[in-house]
Amino acid sequence: MDPEAHVKDEEKEQWISQEEELPPTSSSPEPRELSCDLCGKGFVEKRSLQTHINVHTGEKPFACDVCCRRFHAKTSLTTHMKVHSEEKPFSCDVCGLRFWLKSVFKKHTQIHSTEKPFVCRVCSKRFLRQGNLKSHMHIHTGERPFICSVCSKGFSQLIHLTSHMRVHTGEKPLVCGFCHKGFSHSVSLKSHILVHSGDKPFVCRVCNKGFSRREVLKKHMPVHTGEKPFICEFCSRGFSRQENLKSHMCVHTGEKPFVCDVCSRGFSRRASLKSHMNVHTGQKPFICSVCSKGFSRQQNLRSHMRVHTGEKPLTCGFCHKGFSHSVSLKSHMLVHTGDKPFVCKVCNRGFLRLEILKSHMRVHTGEKPFICEFCSRGFSRQDILKNHMRVHTGEKPFVCDVCSKGFSRRASLKSHMRVHTGQKPFIWNVCGKGFSRPDTLKNHIRVHTGQKTFICSVCSRGFSRSASLKSHMCSHMKQTFCSEDLSHCENLKKPMDVHQDSN
Repeated sequence: MDPEAHVKDEEKEQWISQEEELPPTSSSPEPRELSCDLCGKGFVEKRSLQTHINVHTGEKPFACDVCCRRFHAKTSLTTHMKVHSEEKPFSCDVCGLRFWLKSVFKKHTQIHSTEKPFVCRVCSKRFLRQGNLKSHMHIHTGERPFICSVCSKGFSQLIHLTSHMRVHTGEKPLVCGFCHKGFSHSVSLKSHILVHSGDKPFVCRVCNKGFSRREVLKKHMPVHTGEKPFICEFCSRGFSRQENLKSHMCVHTGEKPFVCDVCSRGFSRRASLKSHMNVHTGQKPFICSVCSKGFSRQQNLRSHMRVHTGEKPLTCGFCHKGFSHSVSLKSHMLVHTGDKPFVCKVCNRGFLRLEILKSHMRVHTGEKPFICEFCSRGFSRQDILKNHMRVHTGEKPFVCDVCSKGFSRRASLKSHMRVHTGQKPFIWNVCGKGFSRPDTLKNHIRVHTGQKTFICSVCSRGFSRSASLKSHMCSHMKQTFCSEDLSHCENLKKPMDVHQDSN
């Protein structure tokens, strides 16, 4: 059976139920002494009035034994029971639909007729049935005689109250013919059916993008108009959609109504919770079209794509340097502000980034988790291990553009380049002498201070430079060792004098 036809039949049945609540009247007119206090409708019998009151209260005391569906009036239940019967004696000659009741069949035939005899005096809208016109008039009068017994909300039509009651009961009597998913409202079912059919009947006149629902198209239009009618009362920021404003308000209130069932973490938006759940499931539905790498969140994929495109849309406001990721820009900004928000609890030293602080903490703990696979030497940082590995591999990836000399470390190349440029940025403020390397400056400072930090383990003699200590150590060696090449000793004359004196 066509799902839309099922929806229409359901609506018809609701209309019939409303129509048949009143008992049949006799041919002779009788005074109606009983009237409804809510809508003023008159009744002859008390039983009919009591049945009618159920319309306003939403009470449904009559239940179907087959499908457990409930009804306001017994006559409605009797009519409904024919749904479960296979007998449909009345057939439409135009569309072939069959009906249980003759009255329903007659009303159906009016659909094929273009004649609409009942006209609204206010807006001139025409209707097939008088009951529809009467229900329509409530729009102009503002009358809402059908009251929800749970939340006291009023409705102008009974069918609207019946539909609303499903919000409280959770009832979903309308079923999709394709996937059997249940819905509480016919409009929701009709909209859902478009998912299966792929139809998008509501088309944007600007960009020709199609939408399955009219309200989604309306929400889309502000993209073109730039209209942002929904304003935040705290920061005056505008939004094109009300749900976006509602989500934004959580930033000010701190409310996080969407909670993860696994780790109890809260989120301000349902979409954020849905994305977060991929962390627990391990699902990575967003795949890079270049390298096929998967990501749990779409924004992570967008950020990753900049690795391939080289795009750097985020710009520093101070130096205009471009960055591909917001985290990188945020970290870079600290260079200009001088802020070091990540402070070591042991020595109070500040750092620009959290990962640098974590690496620094190993200085205090002595932890060296990064182990060389060749010599088993441990290192506190992965980048130091990477540099060390080149000692074993002999790799020198950093090459001088001037003399083609290779270096294992970038810092060594940078220091070497000063040989060609003549730059000596490390200045001793006492004598004004400049040096190309910081370690050379440190050695020079010891000349002025007289500090001798390098101590001979044999004679306890102190030296200001490590090279001088190495040279001195030759004086303690046997001649057989010193007969070898001693060109590495800067003070070669001194050890040679030691040997001459010993001879």
